[in-house]
Amino acid sequence: MRPELIVMLTHHDQTVANAIEMFDEMKDLPVIHWGFKDVGLPPDKMKQLVKNMKDAGKTTYLEVVSLSEAEGLRGAQIAVEAGFDILMGTVYFDSIRDYLRGKPIRYYPFPGHVHSHPSILDGTIDEIVAHALQLEAKGVHGFDLLAYRYTGDARALLKAVVSATHIPLVSAGSVATFERIAEIWEAGAWGFTIGGAFFEKKFVPQGSFADNMMAVWNWLESTSEAEMRRYLPEGK
Repeated sequence: MRPELIVMLTHHDQTVANAIEMFDEMKDLPVIHWGFKDVGLPPDKMKQLVKNMKDAGKTTYLEVVSLSEAEGLRGAQIAVEAGFDILMGTVYFDSIRDYLRGKPIRYYPFPGHVHSHPSILDGTIDEIVAHALQLEAKGVHGFDLLAYRYTGDARALLKAVVSATHIPLVSAGSVATFERIAEIWEAGAWGFTIGGAFFEKKFVPQGSFADNMMAVWNWLESTSEAEMRRYLPEGK
């Protein structure tokens, strides 16, 4: 199953100031999943951007990279008030899950020990898998896994968490090559986010944000599973 691309209008872990204008220029492109961070725009502009995305038929994601319970709850409140479909990120707290219960929004927190800014994920793979299983048992709807911010083997981590759990997993952060996208696909992750790599023109060096985004979209649409495997380390 091909993973889904979630386009994040974010750079350096915050929403870019012209995110509304950027989205409005690209809203007719076929990418379905769009999101941004809880920092960088005032609440009124966040609500406007979500409205524009939903009016264009997109699925919307708010990623909260703040790590405290209070900041996570604030992010959850923003997500609900602005009408997002999915809240990604936050260090998991029961209070956030309880606040979101019964509301029309899904919750994908970080599994594992996440710290620092930009975010870093550490611990053993077994510890991260155990935490993911705990979160699944608590009723979260998916995971926001910082696979390529992990201090260990990202490919092995992706495979382990996906195989042990039964809810969608999104690989977020530092997805900047087709090789990494192939690893995410190989593991069976539901999706992945890209923001900074599009701003930094990692896929089409002379292209625009839209050119880079569509290069990834078109690669996903046109690449078979056999062709994808050629991008994996050692071609397997």
